[in-house]
Amino acid sequence: MKFLIIYFSLLFSFLCLSHLAQAQNISEFQKSFQLHIQPTTAKIKIDGILDEPVWSSSEVAKDFKKKYPNDIGEVKRQTEVRFTYDNENIYFGFKVYDSGTAISRSLKRDVGNEGNDGVGIMLDPLNKKTNGFFFLVSALNVQSEDQLSLTFQDKPTWSWDTKWFSATKDYGNYWIAEVMIPLKSIRYDPKQLQWGINFLRADAKNNEYSTWTKVPPIFKSYDLGYMGLLNWPSATPASKNNIIFLPFISGSTGEDQENGKSLNTSGTGGFDAKVALNASLNLDLTVNPDFSQVEIDQQVTNLTRFDIFLPEKRGFFLENSDLFSNFGMPFIRPFYSRTIGLDKEGNRIPILFGARMSGNLDPATRIGLMNMQTGKQNNYSAENFTAFTLQRSVLKRSVLKTYFLNRENDISEEAAKKNPLDKYGRNAGVSFEYTNTAGTFSSWTDFHKSFKATINDDDVYASTGFMKDSKHWTYISLIGSLGKNFYTDMGYVQGVNNYDAVRDTTIRVGFKNLFNSLSYRLLPENGSIGKMVAKLDNFSTLHPDNSINQSDTKIGVDIQFKKASGFGVDINNTIVNLLYPISFTKGVPLPAGHYVFNQIQVKYMSDMRKAFGIESMMNIGQFYNGNVKGISMGLTYRNQPNFKVVLSAQFNNIVFPNPYGSTNLVLLQPRVEWNFSTKLFWTTFVQYNTQSNNFNINSRLQYRYKPMSDFFLVYTDNYFTDPLFKNKNRALIFKFSYWFNL
Repeated sequence: MKFLIIYFSLLFSFLCLSHLAQAQNISEFQKSFQLHIQPTTAKIKIDGILDEPVWSSSEVAKDFKKKYPNDIGEVKRQTEVRFTYDNENIYFGFKVYDSGTAISRSLKRDVGNEGNDGVGIMLDPLNKKTNGFFFLVSALNVQSEDQLSLTFQDKPTWSWDTKWFSATKDYGNYWIAEVMIPLKSIRYDPKQLQWGINFLRADAKNNEYSTWTKVPPIFKSYDLGYMGLLNWPSATPASKNNIIFLPFISGSTGEDQENGKSLNTSGTGGFDAKVALNASLNLDLTVNPDFSQVEIDQQVTNLTRFDIFLPEKRGFFLENSDLFSNFGMPFIRPFYSRTIGLDKEGNRIPILFGARMSGNLDPATRIGLMNMQTGKQNNYSAENFTAFTLQRSVLKRSVLKTYFLNRENDISEEAAKKNPLDKYGRNAGVSFEYTNTAGTFSSWTDFHKSFKATINDDDVYASTGFMKDSKHWTYISLIGSLGKNFYTDMGYVQGVNNYDAVRDTTIRVGFKNLFNSLSYRLLPENGSIGKMVAKLDNFSTLHPDNSINQSDTKIGVDIQFKKASGFGVDINNTIVNLLYPISFTKGVPLPAGHYVFNQIQVKYMSDMRKAFGIESMMNIGQFYNGNVKGISMGLTYRNQPNFKVVLSAQFNNIVFPNPYGSTNLVLLQPRVEWNFSTKLFWTTFVQYNTQSNNFNINSRLQYRYKPMSDFFLVYTDNYFTDPLFKNKNRALIFKFSYWFNL
């Protein structure tokens, strides 16, 4: 109760911080990169032909700056961007100087910019340098889009979708990209007269990236802190009648031999709806959502003691997902959307309905409120999931955040008395994330508490850390502490559950974690090397008495060549004080005790712009009291941009002394993609995994007949690997959806 009082007091204080964030946040950097957009009353046809008069009178963003492989010298080919708007859309016209056939890996949506000739638009409509949008189009008019956030990790996922339009046309020594983004497809404040903006050019032929503003090489091209300024002449047109209705129908036929279910045919329907409460705040509704068309997870060989974190791919949970998912650290997330509607094995549990409100209350305040109701299935009772967050921009680029989570299980009172932990699970927390204006220093501090029936101690997780960045050096340090009774019914925690292979039970053990990383990067101006990074990492987990649970130390070098190939070497040292027996084979489990082992890993990637490419990795060394040899290989053939086949294989040989056994782990993942156009895609993915005893075939046909309207036909088939080809289940599924703007 005391913590809840403190929590809601902090929540109230959020609403009293307006004076810290209302002033225009124009940096000294932005003063040097300003654009002025003017309206048009003429109709613009999106056809890759910039023949409308407004394009010749528009201001031009030009003189792009070299970004990769280094920022030294001039770009080999320049880019020019024009822009305008009307009451419903914002328009961009790119003139991209080039020659020869465009390089495009695929015609499939959301392939991103790596290895493709393309251009991108980064928008920060609130100019707070904390959130934004990224639109990318290739030279062959392949679209990708994603949302940006201050805590954006290594690469965009391209998993977020919205409606926008583009067309490209080749003119020999240059090509044109014409883009129309409906204002209703993004979130903004109509009163905000200055947007953050930047443009990206990906020149795959020369393995070169350039941006309109000068983004230092230590930052990503889409870094929110290095955007220029887009000045509007008056209030931005407010989007009107912004209601989107997305109904679907689906049907399936299949059998489940593993659970004794014969051939069955069924059909269903439902809908998603999106209601704009205002230009920056959105209400999403879903009834009987169906995610049968979502691509299956890519399996991995797990040689750790812990569960693997798998990314969210379901569309409803992706928009503004950072509001909920960026609390904690990558290995401790209080909120993990895959806990909703999926069991621990990834099997679907029906979601009956759900609602989510997300966006900005004002330019400085973001809110997220979500409620989802699942149905009863097999041994799973119906459950209700609620998530709330309020986030406030403070100072220049910093954020103060708070959240509350609640999972309520619809079980009987009798069942709740027998298993009180099953009845409900709640979490609350606060976080402060500081980033300086230049983005070269950031720090964070957070505090989290869980609430469970019958538990009132050792239920807290807290962490603090910082990162210091410069042109050549990066240092990261983190310390955290997690109590054994910190539960995350709606989250993911790696390492708190320790499996005892002898007693076949799981024991919860609290821990402390320490992470330190020092890296040095070299960006040679001359020679064949584009970028070289040397790194020293240590990640340690301590028992509550501060003794070592596990310590992983890695020293390595990664080299990226200017010809787009790469090479790396890592040397790893691991110390484990095993509390409970563990098993990787069918032999006697490894006993609890002290283990020290070393491994070396070598990896290589060829120039993936070419028709044939190779990715390989080899590791060899000790593994607990035994040895491991592992090799993975991926061979790729592309008939760009229509056809791609990938032959991927991974093999691990683990040998322990008697009586602990040995094993060979095989993971085969051949994949074929046939992209008939920018609207019709066919993918077949096969996975043979001896560790999970599963042989899966997944074939997926997608036809995007109109923007954001799709037809899917999916076939999936699962077998055992032992005994081989004994069927588990199979199904043929279709789904038809249509996007209505009301």
